[in-house]
Amino acid sequence: MSEKHPPEKQLSNNSDSSDNEENATNITTNLNANHHDHPETETCDQLVSQSPKAGVKVEESDNTSHEIEEVHHEEKENDEKIGDTSPPEIHYTLETVSQDIDQLITTLSATPKDAKETIVEEEKDEKVPMEIPVFVEKFLDLVEEKVAKHELTEGKGKWGQNPEEDSSFLEAVNRISKLTSSLDGLRSDPNHAALISRIGGIQQRAMACLEDEFRFTLEDIKHNDQDPNTDAKGKQHEADRCVLPESESAETDNFLGYSDDAVSKLNRIAKEMIGGGFESECCHVYMMIRGQAFDECFAEIGFEKISIDEVQKMQWEALEREIPLWIKAVREYASIYFVKELKLAEAIFSNYSSISSSLFSNLTRSVLIQLLNFAEAVAMTKRSAEKLFKFLDVYETLRDSLPAMGALFSEEYENELKTESTTARCRIGEAAICMFCDLENSIKSDTGKTPVPGGAVHPLTRYTMNYLKYAGEYIATLEQVFREHSKIERADSTSRPRYESESQNFNNDNDEENQSPFSNQLVRVMDLLDSNLEAKSKLYKDIALSCIFMMNNGRYIVQKIKGSTEIRQMMGDPWCRRKSSELRNYHKNYQRETWSKLLGCLGHEGLQVNGKVIKPVLKERFKSFNVLFDEIHKAQSSWVVSDEQLQSELRVSITAVVIPAYRSFMGRFSQYLTPGRQTEKYIKYQAEDLETYIDELFDGNSASGARKRP
Repeated sequence: MSEKHPPEKQLSNNSDSSDNEENATNITTNLNANHHDHPETETCDQLVSQSPKAGVKVEESDNTSHEIEEVHHEEKENDEKIGDTSPPEIHYTLETVSQDIDQLITTLSATPKDAKETIVEEEKDEKVPMEIPVFVEKFLDLVEEKVAKHELTEGKGKWGQNPEEDSSFLEAVNRISKLTSSLDGLRSDPNHAALISRIGGIQQRAMACLEDEFRFTLEDIKHNDQDPNTDAKGKQHEADRCVLPESESAETDNFLGYSDDAVSKLNRIAKEMIGGGFESECCHVYMMIRGQAFDECFAEIGFEKISIDEVQKMQWEALEREIPLWIKAVREYASIYFVKELKLAEAIFSNYSSISSSLFSNLTRSVLIQLLNFAEAVAMTKRSAEKLFKFLDVYETLRDSLPAMGALFSEEYENELKTESTTARCRIGEAAICMFCDLENSIKSDTGKTPVPGGAVHPLTRYTMNYLKYAGEYIATLEQVFREHSKIERADSTSRPRYESESQNFNNDNDEENQSPFSNQLVRVMDLLDSNLEAKSKLYKDIALSCIFMMNNGRYIVQKIKGSTEIRQMMGDPWCRRKSSELRNYHKNYQRETWSKLLGCLGHEGLQVNGKVIKPVLKERFKSFNVLFDEIHKAQSSWVVSDEQLQSELRVSITAVVIPAYRSFMGRFSQYLTPGRQTEKYIKYQAEDLETYIDELFDGNSASGARKRP
């Protein structure tokens, strides 16, 4: 029979064999040793270190049994004492236990993953799991209770009423997230599966609360910023609908209607959700709510989202009403909403610049695609000359508004935006060029054979010149469009440089080097119009009336050109002088065809033979004058000269030619007529009467003929 070792020696050996196990539980025992509320934990750990489970056989003796009984008795007394005087619930509050959680998280974070497990060599290697301090469960109980309270007030806007409670909740969620991350290495350990699962469940519930509050805060601008004096119908809720506040100093002006407090809360929630691994949920809510806000902006402006197919099916009258709304939307988004949307995203996601940039780009991209699609659809509609100016409005909007947004985006997205907007602008520009050039076809196709009554201004002249007058308001844009188009043609080796070659055929006094593609096209239009009017003037059988027609239309053209500074500069003063010279020639031709014949009746030739006046010839001259004047008055009173200045010039010139000749003829030969009946029969008009009747010419009135005034 072998000799028994002394009890002291046996305990010493037992202690030596448990060194490895003590290393496995070192992290936990250190934390529990420092935890003043649970001194019993250290005693339990010491017992565990001396337990037979350590793998060394221990023979009990009376001394060792007595010692163990004393330990159990002491532990029982301590438990009873604690149970009687200090219940565990009293010692645990969220604030106090949070300090222990923070220490645990710090320790776990600083500990390598492999060091959280220890290998104990027995017959087979076995991993001894790290023990989790008991205060972790208590912390989870308290957090779960807090989450449950928030779930009861979910979506009711209770946040903000108790800032301390809100901060406490966010801090608890932050610790839960950090604890989850710290214990991630134990996820595969079945010994900790229940605890890890519970922590994950609490985190899920807490994040759901944050997500709901994040959504509610994003949606609930109107409650935060509503003016107390606003009526029940909310007539002053512009900020609710993404409308820029009128006052630049307003608190909400920086963030599209959100108060600084709301933005601060959103920032804290976003930080906790993203830090806790719920980035996708947070970003999804933000994209959804802000996307709806952009849709409300569309509705507020009055612009509806219209597909490309719908645009192409719309009648022009309906589409013409949509274009100004589209222009307003582009300008306000570019200059107001996108700038402030970026500031809002950067403020809410201030800790995550890449996320704020991505969210902003994705939000604005959907809006820009919608706006650019509309422009593309407009460019594909059926082209006609009268649509030109709306197309130029779209072109200018794309040219001026979209590039200004480039600084808001990353370089990659800026280049993409530039490419897409340039493509849309070029298509609109090409369509505009086709429309303006279609003006040529309109002039060429007007081959009507019915002359305008009275030689008035032809509708084609009015249409063309008013068209050009409006074009003058877009002169810089048209020059840009035509210049870019000519560059495209020059870049295409299969296409000849149309404008460069055609400009050589235009009879223009301006230097060739100063001619732009648009000015050449403008001169071409004017030449075509002149040719068309010349052909229409030949439809009048009366040459004098054809001259009146050319004077009317020529004067109208000159006045319109002079009335538009831009078009006049484009045409040049030499063109205007040449046109005025043409008008003077038509005036001379008119007088020759009309009044020269009348003046022939007042000539002296053939009235005298051997110094004696032949009365029958004299009577015939007066009679012929009267008849011819009556015919002229009757006809030309119905002719139209709408330009008052031209009308006055014609009457003055006629009076200046006719009245002096008539006075001279009357003064010399009226005495040869017998006074009385013979005089009344042949001298029908006095000079004053002729002046009166001349002043009635070109009024466009159908007269039965001149009659002698009483």
